[in-house]
Amino acid sequence: MTVAATRRGFASDNAAGVHPKVLEAIAACNQGHAFGYGHDRYTQAVERRLAEKLGAPDASVFFVFNGSGANVLSLRAALRPWEAAVVSVNAHLQTDEVGAPEALAGAKLLAAETHDGRVTLDGLRRLVERPNDEHSVKPGLLSLTQSTELGTLYEVDELRALAQLAHDNGLRVHVDGARFANAAAALGLSLAELLAATGADLLSFGGTKNGLMLGEAVVVLDPALVPGMLHLRKQTLQLASKMRFVAAQFDALLEGDLWLENAAHANAMAGRLYEALAGVDGVRITRPPAANAVFAVLPADVRERLQREFDFYVWDEETGEVRWMCAWDTTEQDVERFARAVREALN
Repeated sequence: MTVAATRRGFASDNAAGVHPKVLEAIAACNQGHAFGYGHDRYTQAVERRLAEKLGAPDASVFFVFNGSGANVLSLRAALRPWEAAVVSVNAHLQTDEVGAPEALAGAKLLAAETHDGRVTLDGLRRLVERPNDEHSVKPGLLSLTQSTELGTLYEVDELRALAQLAHDNGLRVHVDGARFANAAAALGLSLAELLAATGADLLSFGGTKNGLMLGEAVVVLDPALVPGMLHLRKQTLQLASKMRFVAAQFDALLEGDLWLENAAHANAMAGRLYEALAGVDGVRITRPPAANAVFAVLPADVRERLQREFDFYVWDEETGEVRWMCAWDTTEQDVERFARAVREALN
């Protein structure tokens, strides 16, 4: 049997391993037989548990395989063929889903004016308050990412204002919450408090980036969107036959607020990395970390030397900006070793 490499780095919270408690939960439910496709009592109980944790006990929860699937499923549920989704220019939907919203959901994306990864109120207003006739696509959904792809956070007041403007103009609100737990931990809010502030009609709630092997949840808060969701999930190729093994991971994440422990730790490690490198000559931090990502600009030769030993992404080839992402299993020793390597590479 081939043994996996033990290389460590800061490429992505997707690169981290699976939390031991999640593996234990998978093993624990690996007993006997259960109805497939989410029709077992255990999966249904975990769905209710997640909805209650989010402060939305009447919401419907649909477990899926991955974040792109969760986002595309949300768009398919919310949009009519003549409607578009308003997104940030940095949104995962816009930049990292290889046209899946267009190809699979048939949805046009409208990129709104953005500041530090966040859709601005004026940017949204310009798109939703313009004249609309049969010759132009009609905005039907606002999709916000919390925390954003640039590691920034929408403040509660920002979220409320954006949701209010969207709803006042007949748009539904979707939240790409791949790192929703990190955002809640950083803002000092419960999941329920943060979800309430977003005004979301749909939430893609992330698990993979917070210690799961795989799995996200589409949480539908608008009852009008629930009919057909079971069929849409299947048609979007996001229906797991052995659903209890996805549900078990979320069960572990909710138990004892493991979601918070994992997210808060990842955020803290990003803060520690920032403190270790913020004052180093040759390192320009582009923005202070708000959650679990640090963005910085390094000389090209330094980047290349570091990447021989550590994994991380070059975010912008033109400017030399890189992204260092911390995860639930990033250790203080990982941070100290990497910071030391950066300083040595600069000398």
